[in-house]
Amino acid sequence: MTNVKHAVILAAGRGTRLGEQGIVKPKGFIQIGQKTIIEESLIRLRRAGIEKVTLVTGHKSEFYQQLAAETGDWIETIENPVYADSGSFYSLSMLDGKINDGFLLLESDLIYEQLALDTLQEDPRNNVILLSGQTNSGDEIYVETNNNNSTLKSMSKKRSQLGETIAGELVGITKVSLPLFQSMMKIAKPLFKETLHYEYEAEGFVQAAKIQPIYCHCVKDLAWSEIDDANHLERAKKIIYPQLEPLTDANNNG
Repeated sequence: MTNVKHAVILAAGRGTRLGEQGIVKPKGFIQIGQKTIIEESLIRLRRAGIEKVTLVTGHKSEFYQQLAAETGDWIETIENPVYADSGSFYSLSMLDGKINDGFLLLESDLIYEQLALDTLQEDPRNNVILLSGQTNSGDEIYVETNNNNSTLKSMSKKRSQLGETIAGELVGITKVSLPLFQSMMKIAKPLFKETLHYEYEAEGFVQAAKIQPIYCHCVKDLAWSEIDDANHLERAKKIIYPQLEPLTDANNNG
């Protein structure tokens, strides 16, 4: 698997740390430039060769349903009916049995440069997590790799919990093969008997990496930001967004 044609965007969560604007609409509908961040992400995905997008929705799902209706049949929505009482791993499990090929997995609250997608599309390996260098964003997830290679070992927001081989910070964009996804679903089933509050990164990727290699590709100076709280949003507006390529093709939004 090299280039993939399918993208999955997890968009079910509530933006509670963003205050009122994270409650009245999904985080993907934050607008910094001419378009919402989800629309800009869709443009970049199209430019990266993506032919189908699946949005896993939950909070204010009608926003995404309307977007899908406006942007054509290359977008589908799947709703997590218990989004308020589950984590991102459960949202991802909404695709179990519904896909038959690899995909790019993204978060809905990301802004990023085109290089992020192109890097993964051009990487010949099947399962690749995109990392960046140090961001000082205040909510970093550090990724540890195994000694002497670039395969995933562990990840944590607490640097002290990891070893010395820190490869970079998790961006939130990953190339996932069908076998990896199937392994993650096998891991998920017993976990969900205990609670649905699991995240796909730590419980899914890290556990699956013990079974099959998941590679980490770091782009040191990548321009990107997640938007989880007011500080992230301010940083995105002032520092990160001005570094991104302008998206001037209003008709190429999917």
